[in-house]
Amino acid sequence: MQSPAPHLATVRRATAADAGRLTALVRSSGAYRGRYAPIIAGYQVTAEYIARHQVFTAANTAGEPLGFYALVLEPPELDLAFVADDAQGRGIGRLLMAHMKEQAAAAGLPEVRVVAHPPAEEFYRSQGAEPVGTVPPSPPKVTWSRPELRFVIS
Repeated sequence: MQSPAPHLATVRRATAADAGRLTALVRSSGAYRGRYAPIIAGYQVTAEYIARHQVFTAANTAGEPLGFYALVLEPPELDLAFVADDAQGRGIGRLLMAHMKEQAAAAGLPEVRVVAHPPAEEFYRSQGAEPVGTVPPSPPKVTWSRPELRFVIS
């Protein structure tokens, strides 16, 4: 079954009740298979994490999450951003990044750092993020370099 177009998705603040579904979305991500699998092994989006950070989900009309992001305010960083595999290519990521930039502007942030999953770098660049460097591996979970980017918030 194909996911709805982004105009049928709404972005809302995540709640503690979303923790299990957001964790499942992370763990089922096809982008984290093979060599990238260790970084999400056992990963959990907890109710405490949702309460502590600016976590927003794009949900379909049935309330099911199609994707989500987490904006950390101090220091400003896009900590998590995931779109369900079957919702990719439908504008959900663009919808979430536009919302994230609005939230960052409302919070008065001058910029937002992103340490990207290597396959996602081009997506972030297409959304206006600028490359600023590379973050070296941090074994044992992350054995590859990751691109570092930033969104300049105006």
